[in-house]
Amino acid sequence: MRRDAWVAAGLAFATASIGGSLTVLDTWYYGLIQPSWKPPDWLFGPAWTTLFALMAWSGVLAWRATATQAIQTRQRLLALWALNAVLNVGWSLLFFKLQRPELAVIEVCLLWGSIVLLIRHLIPYAPKAARLLWPYLAWVGFAAALNAAVVILNA
Repeated sequence: MRRDAWVAAGLAFATASIGGSLTVLDTWYYGLIQPSWKPPDWLFGPAWTTLFALMAWSGVLAWRATATQAIQTRQRLLALWALNAVLNVGWSLLFFKLQRPELAVIEVCLLWGSIVLLIRHLIPYAPKAARLLWPYLAWVGFAAALNAAVVILNA
């Protein structure tokens, strides 16, 4: 495996680990009224593992595709990935650690928007990398709806 793939995997793992360390399923979480359509808790780990693998693969393809692009393209790519990582971790911080689902629902919309920005940035020079982010976009959209339902049910 090439160095860029190791770096992408390491960054994805680091982001997932930080977010995971902030995800505390405690009495507060289990005391929340959840919508009937919420998946079982055990499903979230495998879903996020798959999504982070797809994100890492997308990142590698995008990085390789920017090798022949203007430096600004690569810089924007890195900035968009960094923004996405911060927002990804931020949601776990707000929802689980700070127990502020009403703020997390705003933040998850920003996270969803950052994925849209990444996809739009990637389409011209790394369309496969952009397509690899569609499941992430869909899952975060679902998570936003789930977060909003939790806020409404626990108002």
